Amino acid sequence: MTRPEDAARKTIDDALTTAGWAVQDRRAMNLDAARGVAVREFPLKRGHGFADYLLYVDGEAVGVIEAKEVGTTLTGVEGQTEKYSAGLPDLLPAPVRPLPFLYQSTGVETAFTNRLDPDPRSRCVFHFHKPETLGGWIKAEPVYLPRVDGRPDPLSQRPASFRTRLLTFPDVPEAGLRAAQVRAVRNLEVSLRDNRPRALIQMATGAGKTVAAITSIYRLIKLGDASRVLFLVDRDNLGRQALKEFQQYVTPDDGRKFTELYNVQRLTSNKLDPVARVVITTIQRLYSMLKGEADLPPEAEELGLASLSEMLRDPVPVAYNPALPIEAFDVIFVDECHRSIYSLWRQVLEYFDAFLVGLTATPSKQTFGFFRQNLVMDYDHERAVADGVNVDYDIYKIRTRITEKGATVEAGPEEIIGRRDRETRKLRWERLDEDLSYDAAALDRRVVAVDQIRTVIRTFRDKLFTEIFPGRHEVPKTLIFAKDDSHADDIVQAVREEFGKGNEFCEKITYKTGTARIVERRPGPGGEETEVVTYKSSGVNAEHLLSSFRTRYNPRVVVTVDMIATGTDVKPLEIVMFMRAVKSRNFFEQMKGRGARVIHPTDLQLVTPDARTKDRFVLVDCVGVCERTR
Repeated sequence: MTRPEDAARKTIDDALTTAGWAVQDRRAMNLDAARGVAVREFPLKRGHGFADYLLYVDGEAVGVIEAKEVGTTLTGVEGQTEKYSAGLPDLLPAPVRPLPFLYQSTGVETAFTNRLDPDPRSRCVFHFHKPETLGGWIKAEPVYLPRVDGRPDPLSQRPASFRTRLLTFPDVPEAGLRAAQVRAVRNLEVSLRDNRPRALIQMATGAGKTVAAITSIYRLIKLGDASRVLFLVDRDNLGRQALKEFQQYVTPDDGRKFTELYNVQRLTSNKLDPVARVVITTIQRLYSMLKGEADLPPEAEELGLASLSEMLRDPVPVAYNPALPIEAFDVIFVDECHRSIYSLWRQVLEYFDAFLVGLTATPSKQTFGFFRQNLVMDYDHERAVADGVNVDYDIYKIRTRITEKGATVEAGPEEIIGRRDRETRKLRWERLDEDLSYDAAALDRRVVAVDQIRTVIRTFRDKLFTEIFPGRHEVPKTLIFAKDDSHADDIVQAVREEFGKGNEFCEKITYKTGTARIVERRPGPGGEETEVVTYKSSGVNAEHLLSSFRTRYNPRVVVTVDMIATGTDVKPLEIVMFMRAVKSRNFFEQMKGRGARVIHPTDLQLVTPDARTKDRFVLVDCVGVCERTR
C-alpha cells in the first residue's frame, strides 16, 4: 500500500543522488559503493523505530533523514529525527553519538540541524549537503571553550562546527580602523555568534564598508576557518574595485597583505578556483553558473542589476547544481546591490546554506525585510560628516520653465520640427500639422529641446566661479547624470560648446561608450615623467573610462546615465549635477554619494590645481530632484 510520504521519498532519492549519495535498501547495503551512502528504512534500537534514511560517510553513520508527505510542517517532526539520532545500535560505527546531522524533508522543503553547533537550531536548506561536506565537518578539530561549572564544555570534546568556532574569536583590534569600522565588525560578530542567519550593515558612502567587510572576512577565515566567502557586487567594475581593496588590505596581526595569505578570485569565467578562500563576482554570473552555462558574456556583468532587472518580470528560477553545491560558501557579503536582488534574484542568494551579510549606504524597505530587520550597524551621512569621514554638500538649483512645466510648440506653415529616432538617432525634419504639447517627463526623452539643455549648461558656466565655487578659475571635477545615452550625447556637445573646449574637456561614460582614452604617466628617456596616451576599444569597462577622470587633469566634466551611480570611487569629484529625475530616494542617495568622498589636499591639487582642500561638494539640481526624493 502506497503511503503519503512515498512520493516524497522518490523526490528525496533523486535529490540525494544528485548530491553524490548512493541510495540503497537495507538488504542491499554496500558501504563501499560510494563515500556517502544513504540506507532506506534502517532499523534502530528497540523503541526508536526505523530511520527513513541512515546516512553513512566513509563507512560510519553520521546522520538521519525523516521523510514526510508534501505539506507537512517540519518543525513538528524535529523530535522524531532526534529520537532516531540517539537510537543507533551500539555495534555500528559512528564518530559522534547521538548522530549530529539531522534532516527532515518533504522533497519540496528540507530542514537541517547540525548538532555540533552550540545551541543547535534547524534551518531551511535548498538541498542536501554532499557526503564530502559532512565528512569534513565530522573530522574537524575540537576547539577549547571555557569550562562550565568547573567541567569541560561538552562542545570542546566534539568536532567544532563553523558556528562553534565563532565563539572563540578575540576582540577586534582597533589599529588601522576607524571607530565606526571597528563597531561594525564587532556588531556583526555578535550577530553571527547568536546564529542570526542574516545581518545588515548600513554605513554612509565613503565610510569604509568594504574595509570593514574585509576585516570581518579575514577574521572569519583565520579564526573561524571559513572554507570560502563570497563577496557579491552589482557590476563587474565594482568587482575589480573590490579586488584592489583585498590586494591593498594589510592584515592587522600578520602585517602581510590579505592576498599574500589567502587566494582571492574575481570570477572572469564560470569556473570556481577550488583553493580560493574569497570569491568576488556578480549575481548574474552566479546565476549563470547555477544554470550550468559554460560562460557569461562580459557585457552582462557591465550592466547593473537595475538595468538587467527591467528585463525580468518574474523571479529567476533556480535548480540544484552539484558543481556549485549549497555549501559552496560559509558567508556571503552582498555589497550595495540593487534592491531587485532581494526580490527577482533572491532565490540565488537563498540557494546557499550560508550566512548573508548586506552592505549598504541606503537600505530600502525591501532590504530591511530581506535581512529580517537585523540592522547591526547604522552609520549615516550626517555622522560620517561629523567624524570627518565624508564631506557635506550644498545644493545649487537651476530651473527653466520647460524643465518645470514642459511647453507647447504651435503648429503653423513655417513651423518645422525635427524628430529623432531613439535607436538610430537619425533626425527627420517635418512640418507640424497640429500643436505639440509635452510635459517635463517627456523632455529629453520623447522631445529634445536642445536650447533648454544649452540654457542649463550656460547658466552653470556663468554661475560656476561667482556663486557655486567663487574665486576659483579651474572647472572642478564634475559628474552630470543624464536621462539616457542619447540625452548624454546632447549634454556633452552643449558642455563643450558653452565652455569653448575640446573633446578632452568633457566625455561621456555610459555602457555604450566604445573606446577608452587612457592617459598614464611614465618615465621618459631622461628620467622625467611624460604623459602617454593609449586607446582601448575592446573589453572597455568603467575602470578604463574612469582612470583619467580620477587621476588626470582632463576630463573636467563626465556625463553618465547610471554607470557611475553606485559604488564607484572618484575622490576628486566636487560637483554632482542632476539633469534627470530619480524616482527612488535610495538610488538618489547613492548617486549623490559619489561626491562625498574625502581626499587629501595634495591629491586633489594634482588634478585640480587651484583647489585648496575638499571640504564640501555641490549638488547642482536642474530638475527638482531634491524635492521629489524627500
